Amino acid sequence: MLTQLHRLTPLILRRTADLAQHHSSSTICAQSLQYCEYGEPGDVLQLVEVSVGEPKANEVLVQMLAAPINPSDINTIQGKYPIKLPLPAIAGNEGVAKVLKVGDNVKNFKQGQRVVIVENALGTWRTHGNFAEHQLMCVPNKIDLATAATLVVNPPTAYRMLKDFVPLAQSDCIIQNGANSAVGQLVHQLCKAWGLKSIGVVRDRANFDELKTYLRLLGATEVLTEEELAHKDVDKKLCKLASPRLALNCVGGKNASNIAKLLAPKGVMVTYGGMSRKPVMVSTPALIFKNISFCGFWITRWMKEHKAKPEREKMFADLLELLDQGKLKSVKHELVPLKDYKVTVTAALDIKGLVGKKYIFDMQC
Repeated sequence: MLTQLHRLTPLILRRTADLAQHHSSSTICAQSLQYCEYGEPGDVLQLVEVSVGEPKANEVLVQMLAAPINPSDINTIQGKYPIKLPLPAIAGNEGVAKVLKVGDNVKNFKQGQRVVIVENALGTWRTHGNFAEHQLMCVPNKIDLATAATLVVNPPTAYRMLKDFVPLAQSDCIIQNGANSAVGQLVHQLCKAWGLKSIGVVRDRANFDELKTYLRLLGATEVLTEEELAHKDVDKKLCKLASPRLALNCVGGKNASNIAKLLAPKGVMVTYGGMSRKPVMVSTPALIFKNISFCGFWITRWMKEHKAKPEREKMFADLLELLDQGKLKSVKHELVPLKDYKVTVTAALDIKGLVGKKYIFDMQC
């Protein structure tokens, strides 16, 4: 009996080692930026080690490659955004990843493909994760990391605001504030691609001439400072352009009021942000005599309402085609390692709107 047990012992030990090795190989040690309470990102975010297991039948296991820091990410962590996640939560709303493994029932993805996360509030500031098949969209591997990582929020916002509120024709004019923001840069590029004129408004700064040149290269027809916009003779400066039929507002306050004054009769102002944290004010004559309309736009709502609909599919097809043609390019950005999150999220707050670039976590650093 002892002899038999003695013979079995090495077999049992080998089997135990095999099981341990199998378990180890099916689990990935990952990192994620999490918060357990709402507050300033630099104070509440923590880099946490987590284990990521095998994908379920309808899931895809991915390695995150890059994920941007958007204003909505900051607001969500602060607890100031309409979406309140159960805590603790992983931060981040969009990003690009590489497929490592797919579940048994997954049909549309395979190992090695690049994908972007198209559903909101899933937590993208992490190195690895399992996502449901419908939460992902395949993108060409040839697209650079920064462009792919920022494909799902800002380009669709710019695209939809130009498409959905006013039927714009070639040579029609639009005006926007926050023209050096990520959305603002994309709006100017889309206007150029579609034959539209665009006026951009930015805050005054020491390097204004340099910024003006950059925005005009992107496609802006004219670039003004807030002070120039507020000047009584601003109409003379813009006399060669038709009155804007569409205004895009991400600032609010007096700035928004001033661009509304330039709208053509029956013009539309679309508000998609409020960086000044001041309300949009409109004069009574603008409403009565010019019949101007005011609307809001939230890309998160639009994406949810158009999930699996042809409009969403066509939009991304159009954007990818423009990227392929070189008519659309990534906005100014800086890639930063995930470990440098404290300094980066603080810099990304950009309360004065002067940074003019997007910070993107590079998970490969």
